[in-house]
Amino acid sequence: MTTLKFDVLIIGSGLAGMTLALHLAEHYEVGLITKRDLLEGSSSYAQGGIAAVLDTGDSVAKHIDDTLIAGAGLCNEETTRFIVENSKDAIDWLVDLGVPFTRDASHQTGFHLTREGGHSHRRIIHAADATGAAVTSTLGQKIRAHPHISVLENHIAVDLITGKKLGRAENRCYGAYVLDKEQDEVVTIAANHTILASGGAGKVYLYTTNPDTATGDGIAMGWRAGCRVGNMEFIQFHPTCLYHPHTKSFLVSEAVRGEGGILRLPDGTRFMPQHDERAELAPRDVVARAIDFEMKKHGLDCVYLDISYKPASFIQEHFPNIYAHCLELGIDITQQPIPVVPAAHYTCGGLVTDLEGRTDIDGLYAVGEVACTGLHGANRLASNSLLECMVIGKAAAANIVASKTVPLPAIPDWDDSRVTDPDEEVVISHNWDELRRAMWDYVGIVRTNKRLERALHRINLLSEEINEYYSHFHVTNDLIELRNLVQTAELIVRSALLRKESRGLHFSRDYPQTDASCHDTVLTPAG
Repeated sequence: MTTLKFDVLIIGSGLAGMTLALHLAEHYEVGLITKRDLLEGSSSYAQGGIAAVLDTGDSVAKHIDDTLIAGAGLCNEETTRFIVENSKDAIDWLVDLGVPFTRDASHQTGFHLTREGGHSHRRIIHAADATGAAVTSTLGQKIRAHPHISVLENHIAVDLITGKKLGRAENRCYGAYVLDKEQDEVVTIAANHTILASGGAGKVYLYTTNPDTATGDGIAMGWRAGCRVGNMEFIQFHPTCLYHPHTKSFLVSEAVRGEGGILRLPDGTRFMPQHDERAELAPRDVVARAIDFEMKKHGLDCVYLDISYKPASFIQEHFPNIYAHCLELGIDITQQPIPVVPAAHYTCGGLVTDLEGRTDIDGLYAVGEVACTGLHGANRLASNSLLECMVIGKAAAANIVASKTVPLPAIPDWDDSRVTDPDEEVVISHNWDELRRAMWDYVGIVRTNKRLERALHRINLLSEEINEYYSHFHVTNDLIELRNLVQTAELIVRSALLRKESRGLHFSRDYPQTDASCHDTVLTPAG
């Protein structure tokens, strides 16, 4: 068996993982593992941009207020202030690294700033409509060139190595067991500090804007290791995912509505003003529920997002990737509206952390969508997520640099001497499909207790079957992901059943009112 050792192990290569790697590599030997290639993650698919206070007409107070309003009373104000106050520094860091943000010589910042739903000001800095790709490709080049960063592609973490698992008294993380998919071998990776930057859990749903890698791995591993999770019931459904039989998970950016896109029924009727006075610029949860309502009311497969009344040159300049992708499918968005449906988009909850990314386990950090810092509350404000990755990532790096190095204990190799190769791959694919359909049907945009209880019953049955399968067979990528998805699904449903109100992204027909008092939903592992 192969054993590797790093000062710091980072699990995940999105913006959170990249930020940490670049900040830490000046001090430590860093190992960064990613399930596919370095640039395959949710960050790379982010279209809209990054929210930051850059314009002198804007203010930290306004950005905080917009975040708190979108978060429906559940945002942690200390966290929100910390992240927003550090927003300009985060953008300056990216600019210094060479990220090619869209320029605007007429604006005082020198950059074009757009506006998105829930924002009271133009504060979204972007690189056309492919911001995530521009950011991660720039940082990826720096990472590949850095002598102190080892990138391990096609590696998926199986489980964390903790003192508890080693029979030790201290509650500390010492690295992870990781499947090298190309060699089909579980590698032991020992590390003084381990960071979960593995993203969210959108693939737990049948329809999602997330890439295939978003399977809740970090959340499930952290929970199994003994970390608390918070606010897992708040799953953000993006209102506008492209609806077309020949494409998968293609997001139509929030910025399309920010720049004047209008949501219409098939007959051309505009419907958002009847649901909210902010119309298309209402927060995502409001827009997603409105679309869901209209689709069910009229028996529709989709609704339409129309920006064709704008000049063609404006559309092609601001949304070149959306324009090109739709055109490949025979949809000219300069001439016709875009068919859209809501889809699971962002996991607002996650492993409970502080402002330095620390979890309940010493030596284990969680940064980005895998974590619950309190920034997003009951509904994430558009384009705050990439900002959180950078600000908390930098703070976590500073905490690691300032901490003492703890000697690593002897770590045994992964033992699969008593397991066999899986002989029924169809079991995995069937369970995967059953889980995602159950979550879509019973734990979607509008919920009831009866639906949630049905979902939990199915999840419990699937969990028993998958855990038995896991204990008897050689691990594979699909089996690891399925095990993590089932665990994450259980946490989502359990959290949803505990919330006896409707707030933000959690809307219950049984409890349609919002309580006067606010509380987080925090689950603690048994034992």
